[in-house]
Amino acid sequence: MSESFAQRWRALLGIEGGIASHREKIVSAVGGVISIFGILVISQFFVGPSGAQLIVASMGASAVLLFAVPHGPLSQPWALFGGHLVSAVIGVTCARYIGNPLLAASIAVGLAVGAMYYLRCIHPPGGATAISAVIGGPAVHALGYQYLVTPILMNAVIIFVIAVLFNYPFAWRRYPAYLGRLAKQKKAAPAEAYRSIDHADFVYALSQLDSFVDVSEEDLLNIYTLATGQARHRHLAPADIRLGAAYSNGEQGEEWSVREIVDEHRSDDPEKDRVIYKVVAGTGRRDTGVVTRTEFARWAKYEVVRHGEGWKRTGPGAGI
Repeated sequence: MSESFAQRWRALLGIEGGIASHREKIVSAVGGVISIFGILVISQFFVGPSGAQLIVASMGASAVLLFAVPHGPLSQPWALFGGHLVSAVIGVTCARYIGNPLLAASIAVGLAVGAMYYLRCIHPPGGATAISAVIGGPAVHALGYQYLVTPILMNAVIIFVIAVLFNYPFAWRRYPAYLGRLAKQKKAAPAEAYRSIDHADFVYALSQLDSFVDVSEEDLLNIYTLATGQARHRHLAPADIRLGAAYSNGEQGEEWSVREIVDEHRSDDPEKDRVIYKVVAGTGRRDTGVVTRTEFARWAKYEVVRHGEGWKRTGPGAGI
């Protein structure tokens, strides 16, 4: 299968390149174990094992957000508490006043989605909270609007407290995102000059997408700052090209490529100094070629190293 065809299928399926380290993935998994254990204990006490199985499903989805993407907009406290509570109110109301369970469940989820959007507390697990109020069975129905407090609010408080305490020792992933920003500000070095973006222009650009973007404005601006800073160091000299090192062309999408220097033929004449490379990632993967060191330096934007399942820039201005 050609590389370009494979890339098109990855794009169609929405398969993104993994850039998180193994440490980050393990920390997220352990946080999920601890949070769900605490929630299960509380839920079984109030609604019994059968009711807990349905209710804890929504909290399981919340655990994915709070521990895998703790800085995402969908994971923040207002989204967590607002999303679950407004969905619980809607779910209980639909269960009580709409006789047909199928219709009640469908309307509950639809209204919950709309309410979360308008209240700016979109939290996908809220949909499960709403539907559980309808199909949770006698134990859940008997709770009535107490369902909001026990177990929904109590479980939300439990998972929130665990997320704050568990993530706090890891300065780069402190939760809520505000605590993470404070930690970064304390360690921040003087910023390099870059073309700034006005807040009004940023908001306008987002409005043109007319869709919810699951990245905070702060994170997007940080990405822009880092990327712009990287661009200032994109010129390599022929002498920078080393045997055994890997280099990226700095392109995007299907044009992106990484080449590794596998051999070289040095010469007293710079124009005859050649390198042999192999394409190890991106377009043309597994291809090989021979070019002058000068030509390779013109192609290469910066040196890269393997980082988890992806590639990370190294060398001047890389921050590692």
